Amino acid sequence: MGIEFIYPEFEVVRNPARCIACRVCERQCSNEVHSYDPDEGVMISDESKCVNCQRCVSLCPTRALKIVKSDCVPRENANWQADTIREIYKQANSGGVLLSSMGTPKPMPVYWDKILINASQVTNPSIDPLREPMETRVFLGKKPRKIKRDENGRLITDLDPQLELSMPVMFSAMSYGSISYNAHKSLAEAASKLGIYYNTGEGGLHEDFYVYGQNTIVQVASGRFGVHAGYLDAGAAIEIKMGQGAKPGIGGHLPGTKIVGDVSRTRMIPEGSDAISPAPHHDIYSIEDLRQLVYSLKEATQYKKPVIVKVAAVHNIAAIASGIARSGADIIAIDGFRGGTGAAPTRIRDNVGIPIELALAACDTRLREEGIRNDVSLVVGGSIRSASDVVKAIALGADACYIATAALLALGCHLCRTCHTGLCNWGIATQRPELVKRLNPEVGASRLVNLMTAWRHEIKELLGGMGINSIEALRGNRLMLRGINMTEKELEILGISHAGE
Repeated sequence: MGIEFIYPEFEVVRNPARCIACRVCERQCSNEVHSYDPDEGVMISDESKCVNCQRCVSLCPTRALKIVKSDCVPRENANWQADTIREIYKQANSGGVLLSSMGTPKPMPVYWDKILINASQVTNPSIDPLREPMETRVFLGKKPRKIKRDENGRLITDLDPQLELSMPVMFSAMSYGSISYNAHKSLAEAASKLGIYYNTGEGGLHEDFYVYGQNTIVQVASGRFGVHAGYLDAGAAIEIKMGQGAKPGIGGHLPGTKIVGDVSRTRMIPEGSDAISPAPHHDIYSIEDLRQLVYSLKEATQYKKPVIVKVAAVHNIAAIASGIARSGADIIAIDGFRGGTGAAPTRIRDNVGIPIELALAACDTRLREEGIRNDVSLVVGGSIRSASDVVKAIALGADACYIATAALLALGCHLCRTCHTGLCNWGIATQRPELVKRLNPEVGASRLVNLMTAWRHEIKELLGGMGINSIEALRGNRLMLRGINMTEKELEILGISHAGE
């Protein structure tokens, strides 16, 4: 065996005065970090396998464990940092493309944190959401450009198909296969209880979850996995996935090790075969081609369901959004480059795409300038972390937000960023039965409902503080936002003034 150039990134610190050798850590670690030495009667650790998922720390009955980042790193170098050196060693050893999970950990700009929200003072009274009505419902889909009345002066209220949400948040696409049955059930159950929607991702819809169809968005990706007439009919809306924020310009890849049992049957591909979604849809090379698929899906579902087109946030996103709006799509979903993923090439995840805040503002501005903003709703995702991020997104022009990483955190994810290995110790990004059962879907759904309930309260408080009593009144109201620590160009793209102006 060759020399191992990489010192373990994490160290397992075990307090011998507390450790009772109960072996819980050994049984709970799917990475096989912990083991028992019968000769010495003590627990030992192989730190080279540790991913810092915190499972052993959380379940140790005597609090004998903690995981710390190793301080044994290469000599300091501002250009050749430890992570860069570690990645070169890995590629020199394997000859392979580096894969990563979740969103980028790089210190990229987070514009949400540079945007402040206005509040009412004196002349424009605030609203107390505990005592006064506050409307958090939103409707996604095409809206009329002007009010129409019949010959008797009554409003004509015939609308294209709409999605009604109790609050402007939905659970974003995470496929069955990339996450477990229990994780999917948690999302579906929570969406049903909350009156919002969850997205199947590109892995089809398990037969057990058809009962949640009225709260389900079914996805059609380039691989067409699990797509059939019953699948399209099952959902409340159909999403065409053209791109993903964590990996713009490339397709998807679910390893054959995860294509087992129900995953294989749901995706309609053989067990053990890799599920590869090509980068392009091989029937879409223009807006005209996209329009044909949009209307094929509408025709297949009797024009009863809105069609969403999901794209990654890239440099010409405003022009792309303009084209999608003219394709006949009802909703545009834009995914920013800080968004999570089950697996993506590290170089693409960390270097391709643009922040969702800038993409959203650019798209909303372009669609308004062209007079077609009401032709589509805008849904944005890619690191929506809190109720305040949601409110800022709405003020920048979004109709609603997608969340995924925040939802997984509510289920117990510890962001160890090793989803692609299938060894998730929290039962989320895995298909191994002994790991899947660690996530109780009823408990998971309850935690998601709690999270969204808390966010809804916070959204109401933020709206009330601005003197606004509905999401609709906030949408695109950029006067309610101010920027700090940004350049003039950034403020111009966002369409907001600097704090103090």
